[in-house]
Amino acid sequence: MRFLLFAGMAAGMMTLASCGTMSKEECRVADWTVVGDTDGAAGYEPQSRFADHVRSCSKSGATPNQTQWYQGYQTGIKRFCTPLSGASHGEGGGAYNNVCPPQMEKDFVRGYSLGKRVYDLRSRIDSLRSDISSRESEADRLSEELKKAEDKDRRGIRDRIDDLERDRSRARREADDLGYDLQDAERDLAYFRQNPNAPMYRGGY
Repeated sequence: MRFLLFAGMAAGMMTLASCGTMSKEECRVADWTVVGDTDGAAGYEPQSRFADHVRSCSKSGATPNQTQWYQGYQTGIKRFCTPLSGASHGEGGGAYNNVCPPQMEKDFVRGYSLGKRVYDLRSRIDSLRSDISSRESEADRLSEELKKAEDKDRRGIRDRIDDLERDRSRARREADDLGYDLQDAERDLAYFRQNPNAPMYRGGY
């Protein structure tokens, strides 16, 4: 079994800096079945997550129980790999580590893809708005500078202001266009949450 390799891999990684998944006290009193269940429900990649626990607990003298942890993980991952969990995980910007069982992965990925599209569009729009705001502030600063500038410097300042205005206009148009895409994506995601088993068409609902 692939999981039987975990302990060996983890032991080989113990010399690395601790990732701090658990405190010393938590390591000493841990119910490793519960820890595994929690990790599975969060969608962690099992090999690296168990290795992180080994590193965290190495200084406390506690040794994570591999068998108990894996038993818990197998239970938790089934809660993670549902269509609605996929939608929420994607909308929150979480990464998918290809951890779902084959029989559950297709439906999980369908929800995840819809949620991730919403997340990506929101992030891009936020980035554009931040860029617009930054360019507006710079244009305002240059406008004040222009009032005090000598004649020989005015042309260059005006050109820089014009460039900022053009860039700002392009960013606004892109943000507006993406806003329509976001509305469609949010509608598809909302419909999916109400009807997770409904078939998709043309790549959406």
